[in-house]
Amino acid sequence: MKKPLILVVNDDGISAPGIRKLIGIMKDFGDVVVVAPEGPQSGMGHAITINATLRCDKITIDDGTQTEYSVSGTPVDCVKLAVNQILDRKPHLCVSGINHGSNSSINVIYSGTMSAAVEGALEGISSVGFSLLDFAHNADFSEAEQYIRKITKQLLQHRLDVGVCLNVNIPKIKEEPIK
Repeated sequence: MKKPLILVVNDDGISAPGIRKLIGIMKDFGDVVVVAPEGPQSGMGHAITINATLRCDKITIDDGTQTEYSVSGTPVDCVKLAVNQILDRKPHLCVSGINHGSNSSINVIYSGTMSAAVEGALEGISSVGFSLLDFAHNADFSEAEQYIRKITKQLLQHRLDVGVCLNVNIPKIKEEPIK
């Protein structure tokens, strides 16, 4: 039996700490393919590239045990390229993030993180966007790991209805010392 295929995407760029953490977590659940913007694409919403040529380069970061592609376009471009050009089968799961900061309320409309998850859902893939409510440059993404693992396990066991995606905002857990 084939392992689940997991598509990992984000809006902060392929080398961002949040996606690197998410990739490490997802490798425990299945075969991981990363298709992410080459650089930050925050606030792009559901934009697609129409007036420029998209570049998609296969790259190696970290230990190279997962397949990775760096794309010159938006997070939604990344999902579209993955599903229609790169992958040879439909992913079991599309995960986006881990985003720096909240993706709640009106922010969801502008969020590249959530737009990638929504695009996955539109393609009929169980999809989830993960955000850590910490804007710090050195945010500790390991705080989110236990929640991401639990949710991922549930999504792989119980697929979402077609067109449904999850928006998961994980609070900053560690408290600042009282002075």
